[in-house]
Amino acid sequence: MEKVLEVEIVTPNKVIYSGSAEAVTLQGSKSPFQVLYNHTAIVSNLDAGKIVIKEKNGKKVIYISASGFAEINNNKVSILVESAKSN
Repeated sequence: MEKVLEVEIVTPNKVIYSGSAEAVTLQGSKSPFQVLYNHTAIVSNLDAGKIVIKEKNGKKVIYISASGFAEINNNKVSILVESAKSN
């Protein structure tokens, strides 16, 4: 079984990223944090900043985002932000 996260970045207008990843680094409101396989379930406020997605193939995808929040549950990372653009 592959140890991957399913990741989605959603803005009010559309889904801007959907894919599988090994890790996701987010700008939490208290401090940055990284999500790995089997992360505990949480909901976190996000500050504006970088979202770094390390895909299964090792490629890093970086988005610059506005504030929002993330929900992590059962290896699914749902990121909802006001806006985001790839860097």
